[in-house]
Amino acid sequence: MQIVDNYRLKIGGRDYVPIMIGGMGVNISTSELALEACRLGGIGHISDAMVLVVTDRKFGTTFTRAKYEKHRRYQESIDKSAVKFDLEDLKQAQIMHVQRTMEKKRGSGAVFVNIMEKLTMSDPLPTLKTRLCAALDAGADGITLSAGLHTHSLGLMEGHPRFRDAMIGIIVSSLRALKVFLRGAQRLNRLPDYVVVEGPLAGGHLGFGLEWAEYDLGAIVKEVVSFLEAEDLKIPVIAAGGIFTGGDAVELLEYGAGGVQVATRFTVTRECGLPNEVKQQYFKALPEDVIVSSCSPTGYLIRLLGTSPCLGSNVKPNCEAFGYALSREGKCQYLDAYQQGLSDKVGAKLPIQEKICLCYHFSQYHCYTCGHNVYRLKDTSIVNEDGTYQLLSAEHVFKDYQFSVGDELCLPQRASKTGLGAVVGI
Repeated sequence: MQIVDNYRLKIGGRDYVPIMIGGMGVNISTSELALEACRLGGIGHISDAMVLVVTDRKFGTTFTRAKYEKHRRYQESIDKSAVKFDLEDLKQAQIMHVQRTMEKKRGSGAVFVNIMEKLTMSDPLPTLKTRLCAALDAGADGITLSAGLHTHSLGLMEGHPRFRDAMIGIIVSSLRALKVFLRGAQRLNRLPDYVVVEGPLAGGHLGFGLEWAEYDLGAIVKEVVSFLEAEDLKIPVIAAGGIFTGGDAVELLEYGAGGVQVATRFTVTRECGLPNEVKQQYFKALPEDVIVSSCSPTGYLIRLLGTSPCLGSNVKPNCEAFGYALSREGKCQYLDAYQQGLSDKVGAKLPIQEKICLCYHFSQYHCYTCGHNVYRLKDTSIVNEDGTYQLLSAEHVFKDYQFSVGDELCLPQRASKTGLGAVVGI
């Protein structure tokens, strides 16, 4: 039988192990996780979601505090239209986050930055341009455009010296969305270097409506591959969403995909940024715990565990410090729901069921976003004496995808009582 290691992903004139780790924010896909993928010959992502918060925590900067102090007078106001990001602070935070990662890069792989369009940040185009260009300034190998059609993103980067040298890709969930992006790319004579096709079983925000279960990743991959071949566009397709074993990956590679993007299995690695207690929640998840909800204020459906503390929370919005989901007009669906809850309440504050405060709960790791197959994570590890599951190394998971046959899952060797990590047992 074929294994993933028999294939190679070709992007930008280079060959990679065809495994890409998705860019899970906020700092769930840490620099350490991305760098391990790179060291092993694949591609890792860091996410720039809430980059000011991430940089403050990693490097001791005070960007978030400075933003709050500047706008604290609007804390009790419904109108948040004046609450804006300082673009110079945003630029410096992005450069610091990306550059510090790139300085530690080793191996034959690459490190990309995942940049979401749906983080509108009160001023969509200027903030997006700042994030994109700062990632290029900082030396990122590539940028993956996610959570949106990104009809303006290439134009925002067009004047940057690295616009045609860095690798740029787009995440889509349909051929229709890809065609929209390609029309703009062709006008600029700057086609994407790769396309990530994300199916309905992916974690986090989904590019599908309520009928998501009617779609199939393999079918979408075949459609996109056929279209690109018919148009004589040599753009590799990377399949994503619900790929749990090496055998799943091989099936998509045989459909014509150039590689696969995986994420959920890396949430329970030591390099992942989730707190250890949250990783145990992922291990213990049951099929019925996995839900697809309209609670995100971005307007996208989101897949997460129904045990997530964010659900039903009534935390007060702190747009003055955060505000990553604010529209150009200073609006946010959670802000609206919160204000409505205040007007409806009698006595104690009521839980807000419709929406979550994306900024607060993502910053606190209260939103347990996950892929459809998260409940299978317990099959990838062993139980410790105290009843917890043993955390894995990113290398172990990466090599399990790379070398496993069919649907086999390689369990880790039991960690020694000295506290040393388990040996990779591939």
